[in-house]
Amino acid sequence: MQRQGSGGSAAIRFRVAGGVLLFAHLAVVAWLTLRPLDVPWVTAANLEPLAGIKADLAAGPVQAARRIGEGLLLLAPLGILLPMAGGRIAVSPWASLARTVAAGALMSLGIELLQTAVPGRVVDVDSLLLNTAGVALAHLLVVPAGRARLRRGGSGRRPAGRGGGRGRVLRDDVPQGPTPTIPRVGIAP
Repeated sequence: MQRQGSGGSAAIRFRVAGGVLLFAHLAVVAWLTLRPLDVPWVTAANLEPLAGIKADLAAGPVQAARRIGEGLLLLAPLGILLPMAGGRIAVSPWASLARTVAAGALMSLGIELLQTAVPGRVVDVDSLLLNTAGVALAHLLVVPAGRARLRRGGSGRRPAGRGGGRGRVLRDDVPQGPTPTIPRVGIAP
């Protein structure tokens, strides 16, 4: 049985590529965020929302841009890779955004909680906020346009042939006819 939006080998390749890229990205994120730091002292955990961002802005525009940019970009690829690995094309844009942002927020929360056990790392609620905002921004900027393009038929390639199929787009999800039925068989007494 096929799920809605899945269509042939192209859809399977798309989902597999999304899954592989998602795994690779999460491995890099784990390496960046969960390895111990060799520091002489550690700052206290930041549990006050936006306090770290205010401190970064007070330190200067270059420092603020670097720290806020790092927070936004760390998990931003999840906004694209999670829907790509899901493989759904015909889905509500708001439901997709909500699912993706919720998954990104939970992954960010998991990273922050795991960092409590890593030497040199501390919990920062602003990282959670920035990571989640990065996932949402990446999703909003790429996924709706990408799905619209896939629904239109990809790159708009036309079939090669004698011209009888002009204007038709090549698709992998061509209907293959009605579902066969099995006639009922009477049950013996």
